[in-house]
Amino acid sequence: MKIAISATGKDIENVLDMRFGRCEFFQIHDTESGEIKIIENSGKSSSGAAGIAASQQLIDENVSVIITGNLGPNAFKIIEKSGIKAYKCGNIPIKSVLIKFNNGELKEIKFAGSSHNMMG
Repeated sequence: MKIAISATGKDIENVLDMRFGRCEFFQIHDTESGEIKIIENSGKSSSGAAGIAASQQLIDENVSVIITGNLGPNAFKIIEKSGIKAYKCGNIPIKSVLIKFNNGELKEIKFAGSSHNMMG
């Protein structure tokens, strides 16, 4: 399973970025191979529709799970339609995020948060 986490940096010591569409990076953790892939978020500098760009990028990476702080309405619709599960977590180190996920301590995102249009 591939887990994508919105992140402030490229290391598991970096913290989760509460923003989805405007986060700096996505860390993609493959639970089967143990591989960690770091990708720069293509939506972070877009003038609009950052959540849509970020969502499509993660769909292209074949992730099964997204862990972030919040999903705006457009990103939520795309993620939900794609069958990817999304979970909410706070601004804590990525290594702690993974522990919480593995222990079943994260809440699934069941509805969209507010839109953050043009809030780079």
